[in-house]
Amino acid sequence: MSALDTVRRASDFANKYFVVWVLAASGAALAVPSGFTWIGPYITPLLGVIMLGMGLTLRPEDFRRLAARPRDVAIGTLTQWLVMPAAAYGLTVALSLPTELAVGVILVGAAPGGTASNVMTFLGKGDVALSVAITTVTTLAAPVVMPAWVVFLAGEQLSVTFAEMFTSIVQIVIVPVGAGFALRYVLDRKAPNVAEAGLDVFPAVSVVAIVAIVAAVVGLSKSTILTAGAAAVVAVVAHNGIGLGAGYGVGRLTGMSEDRARTCAFEVGLQNSGLAVALATAFFSPAAALPPALFSVWHNVSGPALASYFARNESTAAPESVGARASDD
Repeated sequence: MSALDTVRRASDFANKYFVVWVLAASGAALAVPSGFTWIGPYITPLLGVIMLGMGLTLRPEDFRRLAARPRDVAIGTLTQWLVMPAAAYGLTVALSLPTELAVGVILVGAAPGGTASNVMTFLGKGDVALSVAITTVTTLAAPVVMPAWVVFLAGEQLSVTFAEMFTSIVQIVIVPVGAGFALRYVLDRKAPNVAEAGLDVFPAVSVVAIVAIVAAVVGLSKSTILTAGAAAVVAVVAHNGIGLGAGYGVGRLTGMSEDRARTCAFEVGLQNSGLAVALATAFFSPAAALPPALFSVWHNVSGPALASYFARNESTAAPESVGARASDD
């Protein structure tokens, strides 16, 4: 067995039991917070590493696909930008969440799509190319869209400005994604084997980084978890469910094929909660980071569950879209 095969196996193992690692680390952080709170100052750099990995998955043809399917990309993008922030605000009011937790939920709602949506789309027999296109658009627009929603929905509770959040998101998201894209472009032409190895390694690196981020937030938020954790859990589960359901529903109502409607469900319901965690810890408090940290755990439970359900019902997908998806992959 080659070294690359060993790396692939290790990466697959890390991804397969991702939720187990997160739950185990969260339990350990609750039991011994001091063992994980030291990670707090490194949350932003860790997210930068994750975003670098996302950039490595992008290629020039991914951007060409944006022009090839503007209608479905626009529908998925607008649904995410409208449904998730509105649902976040509605839940904070309905559940009377404390200010810090409310800010955390709103941060999740305003976040762009996460890379988990691309993986779940693949597992759920959706349109992977469309998924990548929507994630790319929401990610690149995040420096403008995310602070705009946060300031609009939670402005009176904020001490941070639009410009400060814009600058931070550019540094955390756009710079590393751009660096990853440029690195992939060069490696594909100069050292394709290295590019392939990088794509095998980075999923495992991302798993380690996400587990570390969640554990740090849990350790820093132990008191909040013990006093208001139930309300935060309810908000996170409901928020994720609204996103998944609305995404699929809008997809079908607008005439999308079955596989594209599935894609819309994952794109709307699975957020870049890691970015929300980083902004919460940078501008607010560990308590504000609790909802996005919980979202990181929960959407990696609900996402695979829905993907498994879709995969078992693959026969309902439109034949022509299945063929198109195969050519895209």
